[in-house]
Amino acid sequence: MSEITPQAVERWLRQLQQSICDGLEQFEPNAQFAVDDWQRDPSEKGLTGDGSSRVLEGGEVFERGGVNFSLVHGDRLPPAATERNPHLAGGKFTAMGVSLVMHPRNPYVPTSHANVRFFVAEKEGQDPVWWFGGGFDLTPFYGNDEDCQHWHQVAKDAVAPFGDDVYPELKKWCDDYFYLKHRDEQRGIGGLFFDDWTKGGFEQAFAMTQAIGEAYLKAYTPIVERRKDTAYGEREREWQLVRRGRYVEFNLVYDRGTLFGLQSGGRTESILMSMPPATGWRYDYHPEAGSPEADLLDRVIKPRDWV
Repeated sequence: MSEITPQAVERWLRQLQQSICDGLEQFEPNAQFAVDDWQRDPSEKGLTGDGSSRVLEGGEVFERGGVNFSLVHGDRLPPAATERNPHLAGGKFTAMGVSLVMHPRNPYVPTSHANVRFFVAEKEGQDPVWWFGGGFDLTPFYGNDEDCQHWHQVAKDAVAPFGDDVYPELKKWCDDYFYLKHRDEQRGIGGLFFDDWTKGGFEQAFAMTQAIGEAYLKAYTPIVERRKDTAYGEREREWQLVRRGRYVEFNLVYDRGTLFGLQSGGRTESILMSMPPATGWRYDYHPEAGSPEADLLDRVIKPRDWV
């Protein structure tokens, strides 16, 4: 049985945050991620730990984006964690991870999200329970098959060393997870998603998590480079705001990370960093049949095999 080493996970997560920020800043000659390092007061809500919120706003390419690292120890698991593991209710926990969302200015550049995390729960009289989770997913506003195929090819290649069945499993998991039940609508084209992952033991599960985290820039930056200078107007901007509204709905209603953070007394500014800087809702709005906007809904974001 492989030894569980949370310290190794923490070191890698901190390095991953820095490398992703460096990779995304290449698109912003006049903007950088502002660094907000923080530490929990041990007397506050039964939590201790520290983290670093990196936020970029007002860039030429990214209207807003954030790449967060957090390490939190808590005295009691919140409902978002115990609903799937009720036997751990009342136990202590350690949670660490990197979570990021990038909201581009140009509607032809998709929004991207990635998250990798490690969790250990402990309860008196029981062995510690650990798992990894995370993934990455893409939310385009306009469909470009080349981008979708590239995104999923990188995802498939990242997990190929861990078994031929892993990509289909994590892709379906992602399609099922990033789904707005109240609208019967996908959030985007998906990618990879996994949770409560212990397959192969600690070393293999950690290695797969590393492969996924390190594949994010390979998947996203070529798409940004291709689309960032595409001309757009008010129509495309309005559609982008409508679709961002769907993004907000998902994050506040369904997203496990958001719910866990808020329920556990996490740092609100860091948790809600994922929200876009501007969004919109139109009553009973449906795009014109045959339009590029309708194509996104009718074809592009429907779950399908891209590679």
